[in-house]
Amino acid sequence: MSEPSDMVVDLPSDHEITLTRTFAAPRDLVFAAHTEAEHLKRWWGRGNPLDVEIDARAGGRYRFVEHTGDGDAYGFRGEFREVVAPERIVQTFEFEGLPGHVAVETLVFTERAGRTVVTGTTRFDTKQERDGMLDSGMTQGAAESYAALERHLATLV
Repeated sequence: MSEPSDMVVDLPSDHEITLTRTFAAPRDLVFAAHTEAEHLKRWWGRGNPLDVEIDARAGGRYRFVEHTGDGDAYGFRGEFREVVAPERIVQTFEFEGLPGHVAVETLVFTERAGRTVVTGTTRFDTKQERDGMLDSGMTQGAAESYAALERHLATLV
C-alpha cells in the first residue's frame, strides 16, 4: 500500500476551514468508516476509546464521547442534514464543552484509482468561531484522527 498524502488545510473564506486528505482505500470503505459505529470507534477522536451513537441518514443524529488517557471525556454531537452514500455527508457539529457553537460540515468523497480523497469543509457562523476552532488544535486533532483512520483502513483492504 502506498503512502497517503498529508492532510491539507485551507481557509477558503473568513467562516470556513477545509481539510483534504487522501486515503489508500476505496471510496465505499472510507464512506463506511465515517458512518458506521464499528469503524468510527477505531479512528475518530485520534484513536482514543470512543462511545458512538449514530443514525447516519438525513434527520438522524450522532453523538461521540472521546475518552482520553488522562481520564477526561469530551462529547461531540450533531445532526445529519444530507447523506448520499458514498459521495457526500452534510452534518452539524457541536463540541459539548462549548454548547451553542454549531458548525456545518460538508464531507465529499472522491475516488481516484482506488484511493479516496476526503474533502471536509466546516462553516462557522463567525470568523471568531472559525479562528477559535483553529486555535483549539482542531487541525492537529484531525490529522491524528485521519492517521488513525489510515491505520484502520490498512487492516481492511
